[in-house]
Formats: sequence, structure tokens, C-alpha cells
Amino acid sequence: MKSKSYFVETPKDRPSTWISYRQALCANCLASCCMMPVEVRAEDLVRLKLVTPDEIQRSKKRVFKKLKRERWVSSYREGSELFMLQAKTNGECPFLDSHTRRCSRYEDRPQVCRDFPLRAGPRIGCCPYEPRRLSSAISQRNRYIPSRRASS
Repeated sequence: MKSKSYFVETPKDRPSTWISYRQALCANCLASCCMMPVEVRAEDLVRLKLVTPDEIQRSKKRVFKKLKRERWVSSYREGSELFMLQAKTNGECPFLDSHTRRCSRYEDRPQVCRDFPLRAGPRIGCCPYEPRRLSSAISQRNRYIPSRRASS
């Protein structure tokens, strides 16, 4: 019998499973919220020191081209003036420290991160809490892992 693979679905993929947010949860979380797409405004890019206010004033399209080339952003929507941060290959926010599971730019973080989950997100007041004590297979989210073989 061949072993099968399956995709590990995480709480962030199902807002209906999210729990009521309490700040104390963050201390023991795998930072599931930092695996969600992050759209930022020009002022966030300035706060993160990726661009200067002068660059923004001159041309947001040029800023987008520059930051796309540098792999900080993946897209820009002119109508809403939102830039999408380029996630790491594993889907994490570029500012998430993979070892500590904490934001490396916490003081300068984008407004949407400051507002999540109390004022922003798909389920206001709830978060995709995932405790750190889960198995390493779960902590390596969004990967295929083999299931155990059934014994005959």
C-alpha cells in the first residue's frame, strides 16, 4: 500500500475556526496571522524605511517598480493605493523571524498589523491562534507530509 500525502490546513485558512483574541495568546502562538497576505499603504513603506516620503510624493508607480525589483512587494493596486508585501517562499511575512516567530520590525510594523485582529481581518475580534506546542509537522505549515502507513 502506498502512503498518501495530504495538505496541512491551518487555522488561518478557516476563519470559522478562529478563537476570540486575547493579547496573552500571542506569547505562545506560531504567528499564524503572519502567514496571511499583507497589504500596506505608502505611509507604512515609509515607516518601514523601505522608501522615503519624497519617493512616495514623486510617484507611487515608481516606488512599486523599485520595491518589486528589490522583492519587498508583489503588487500594487492603483485604485486603492495598496501594496502587497512579497511573502517569503514559505508564505511568511518578510518581517517575521522564522526562529522566534516574532516580528523583526514590530515598532515599525504596518498599520494593518497594528489593527489586526481587533479592527482588521476577515473575522474581527478573532485570531487564527495556533499554539507553539504543536508537532513540528504542523509548525512546518503549508507543506505536504506523508501519512502513516496502515499496518496489515
